[in-house]
Amino acid sequence: MTAPRTLTDIYGPDVAVCARPAQEPAVPSSRHRNTRDVLSARPLAVAAATPVITSAGGTEPNLVAALRDGGLPVGTDPREFRTEAEFATRVSEALSDGLRLSMEYPQPTSSYPDERSVKSTELVGYLNNKASISTFVDPRFQARRQIVATDELAQATPAEKSWVLKAATNAAHGASLDVYLHRAGDLVSLPAFTGILSEVVVEEYLNIDRNWGVQLYIAADGQARLLAVTDQRIDAHGIYTGGRFGLVVPLPADLLTECLAIAQRAADVGYRGMCSLDCAQTHDGELVMLDLNFRITSGSIPLLALHTIRPDALNRPSESTKLTTAAPIAALLTALRPALEHGGLLVTGGHDTRRTDNPIKQTTLHLLVFGDDPHDVTTRRTALESMYNH
Repeated sequence: MTAPRTLTDIYGPDVAVCARPAQEPAVPSSRHRNTRDVLSARPLAVAAATPVITSAGGTEPNLVAALRDGGLPVGTDPREFRTEAEFATRVSEALSDGLRLSMEYPQPTSSYPDERSVKSTELVGYLNNKASISTFVDPRFQARRQIVATDELAQATPAEKSWVLKAATNAAHGASLDVYLHRAGDLVSLPAFTGILSEVVVEEYLNIDRNWGVQLYIAADGQARLLAVTDQRIDAHGIYTGGRFGLVVPLPADLLTECLAIAQRAADVGYRGMCSLDCAQTHDGELVMLDLNFRITSGSIPLLALHTIRPDALNRPSESTKLTTAAPIAALLTALRPALEHGGLLVTGGHDTRRTDNPIKQTTLHLLVFGDDPHDVTTRRTALESMYNH
């Protein structure tokens, strides 16, 4: 099978992609609202014939036009929702149409039966649970971590030591919302998820030299295949801020072999779709697997976009980024038009909450900056972020 260019190549047209984290009853409705809507809209850029249940925030006409102008295979069957109730309605309609669901995040089985899903709610939740990594990763690539009950967290997270805290839940949220990094000596300010979960993962703090995102996919034949290896850009808080594509320092062969083996282990228990494995090399040479992300991720869409419109750029420097602003998405696209017309910049997705029932006015735009000179690419990406991220 050749490398996929669209979601249709992986899922097929009889599958509706549902890329939105479910709302947990125990979590306030605003807890993950912005992120849930943005995530649902993102796959539309490379959906082609695959139906996508997407937030109306991602189907703003100016945004869709910008995606098509860039040459992307924009989804021809977007199934919009603006509210929680409309989301459930779109899912019910997809099931009534005879479509199977590809749940990128687990949904309640009462409304989303497993027999109508490409992969079950239980499987998707389990694979993405930070506490499940030891099941799929060879011990020699596992970072030191422990599962801790939240009522015993104080003893496991001393302020004088460095550590990483991760949510241990089958209700994956995505977008790094459930990861917290603490450096020795800083004030401990535990994140909100510690107040609603019964257990968490406490992981050793690593001095990382290289941080890779290994992008893989498993199509209908059940064979795990490599799409590409990317560099991860991580901020001071340990949160993913984008990827570097092309000219990536090669992954050590034994680590790449393990990544393919992990994806195949997931395939063998029923997983189908895209996945991104976060792994790293420490300054002392240790190779570790940090996170397993069995879903469409921030690294998936730019790679499919490049495969589709600029396969020649796959081995050249490029970097993904996200702009967030209070301005309407139409205004942001107008401001970016000169840069888009100049070349070396591609819109790969976006979202405007004004088209939903979300009271917060926020626009998110996903971009890919590419070129021949890595320093120029970084400079242009940094300039965009400094101009618009406020």
